[in-house]
Amino acid sequence: MTDKKQKILIVDDTPENIELLRQLLKQDYTVIAAINGEKALKLAHGSSKPDMILLDIMMPGMDGYEVCTRLKEDPDTCEIPVIFITALTQTGHEAKGLELGAVDYITKPFEPLLVKSRIHNQLELKRHQDNLEQLVKERTRELAITQQVTIEAMGTLAEYRDPETGGHIKRTQSYIRAVARYLSQHNEKYQQLLSDDIIEKLYNVAPLHDIGKVSVRDDILLKPGKLTKDEFELMKKHVEYGSQAIMSAEKRLGSSSYFALAREIIENHHEKWDGSGYPNQKQGEQIPLSGRLMAIADVYDALISVRVYKQAMSHEQALDIIKEGRDTHFAPDIVDAFMAIEQEVHEIALTYADQILK
Repeated sequence: MTDKKQKILIVDDTPENIELLRQLLKQDYTVIAAINGEKALKLAHGSSKPDMILLDIMMPGMDGYEVCTRLKEDPDTCEIPVIFITALTQTGHEAKGLELGAVDYITKPFEPLLVKSRIHNQLELKRHQDNLEQLVKERTRELAITQQVTIEAMGTLAEYRDPETGGHIKRTQSYIRAVARYLSQHNEKYQQLLSDDIIEKLYNVAPLHDIGKVSVRDDILLKPGKLTKDEFELMKKHVEYGSQAIMSAEKRLGSSSYFALAREIIENHHEKWDGSGYPNQKQGEQIPLSGRLMAIADVYDALISVRVYKQAMSHEQALDIIKEGRDTHFAPDIVDAFMAIEQEVHEIALTYADQILK
């Protein structure tokens, strides 16, 4: 089975020129034609776009320069290679065409071998560019998957220290995405701060919020009773350890928006709206939005989950505590958003539950 022929659009107001080129190219390509710029633009935007356009410069009405300009300004047609057809010999006309985005030019009268060679070369170049773009997309997708798997694996490593919270990562990142989406759609203040891209990044890096717990001693992390003051000071060190782990990765791999956002969440998710949190006693909007979102997600999930030192609370009991923390522990607008979608939050908790929730 032979490959489908590539399609070439010839644009020329002289029918004889069109026919000459058609005869020259029809054996190797599918040839379509337009006798003016308006029709050429319609054909270029058709359901089956041409792979190349041979475009006459001197045409009545819309000349080739204007057609080329419009093609290159439109995202739908800007990638179609254009070769100018010209009978002009004055210096500067070819340069102008190339400046407008044409890839080459051929002159009248046509030299058959030269025409075929230039068309073939430009189509091959376009094919290689398209293949390269596809390869880059595939590699980018592979890197994104690898990056996300690595992030989740690192987060899960911290959770393995506490075997009763296996779904904590999935639940907290899902809470964050749900609350962030609500804020972006219902609060004008957050429409630009929480773009779809930022929300997805928040979701992706949220699993790293407690990665520093891998450096906390088992007798503290898994203690069934209340921590002493000194033990709690050591527990709070997990924020510092987690931040250092991300900074170490940045030194080896280079900075990225993912690393920056991960450190932001790690360093700020235990800060409190009234300034009584740790490690830096930040207050109000001194706390980055990512930390404010992570704080409410993390506390709610801790409340509804079994821990070595406590039983799980019901969804309603957890909501009461979240409401009590409005304006003290949590940002008021984020609490309001959380309450507005509390049924969705509950469904997330049930979907990824480690035990039966009430």
